[in-house]
Amino acid sequence: MSARKIIHVDCDCFYAAIEMRDDPSLAGKPLAVGGAADRRGVIATCNYEARAYGVRSAMASMHALKLCPDLLIVKPRMDAYKMVSREIQAIFREYTELIEPLSLDEAYLDVSDSPHFAGSATRIAQDIRRRVSQELHITVSAGVAPNKFLAKIASDWKKPNGLFVITPDQVEAFVAVLPVSKLHGVGKVTADKLARRGIRTCADLREWNKLGLVKEFGSFGERLWGLARGIDERAVQTDSRRQTVSVETTYDQDLPDLPACLGQLPQLLDELARRMARLDASYRPDKPFVKIKFHDFTQTTLEQAGARWDLDSYRLLLSAAFARGNKPVRLLGVGVRLHDLRGRHEQLELFTR
Repeated sequence: MSARKIIHVDCDCFYAAIEMRDDPSLAGKPLAVGGAADRRGVIATCNYEARAYGVRSAMASMHALKLCPDLLIVKPRMDAYKMVSREIQAIFREYTELIEPLSLDEAYLDVSDSPHFAGSATRIAQDIRRRVSQELHITVSAGVAPNKFLAKIASDWKKPNGLFVITPDQVEAFVAVLPVSKLHGVGKVTADKLARRGIRTCADLREWNKLGLVKEFGSFGERLWGLARGIDERAVQTDSRRQTVSVETTYDQDLPDLPACLGQLPQLLDELARRMARLDASYRPDKPFVKIKFHDFTQTTLEQAGARWDLDSYRLLLSAAFARGNKPVRLLGVGVRLHDLRGRHEQLELFTR
């Protein structure tokens, strides 16, 4: 077991919490942040009062209103959320420089060598939660564990406004009873496949040897073998580099067929070109991709290695992706995977000195 001390910090209903903080009249009412229902908007996040009605992020605003007719939906204020996120990051940096942001409201902290509170990760997490509450007037939940996998699970264990700690000597017993659906990378399809083999908890998973899991699940089988034993050697990554650049649009009216979708490509690609022009020289465009979300919220993404980034290439990709559903479309996206030249340069230097 690694000697790392990892904290995962996750803000509670972040966007909604800021809206309630800045407008106290919203507190205690079902509240969501997202797009307007009459413009086919989608919920970005919601408070716990709204969640009690079944409202969830990524849900269509119109459907959310059917579940909760009294739901208040406010437009996102991304500048305000980014400002608070920077303030939270500043608090983190007073305890460690090893910070891996996952989003505006979520991050891993490696405090293994932090001198604060005699090196106690639990007390550091407590102090971070106290300061965010007192200084920024929102709440965060935190998980403390020997690795990232367990710290992320722990932060969700006592949400909202909670702290949960998994010490090294508690790992084996804690993980044994953990449902496999909680494992990083296990979605519904994999969970169902595991259940068909009688694997519902990590204790069940431990009965399989590594080779058997690899035969059943490919390279992910080895990962499953490690997670079932609480093993996760991933380090906190302090230098997060972009992997893609993209643009997407949700349409007020469904695009009924492929010609209608193809007609939207030039405008999407113009915006994509503007965003790519803002990248610095350390990135090189790689695989183009398209994303489609159909009217029933099923979605698909398709990319093509070796393809160009011109209109004809995206037409071919979009046509192939559309054929997977062949039904009206509510959202289209186009993008490019990025190749990190800076990482390549640094790797070359290791061998040329």
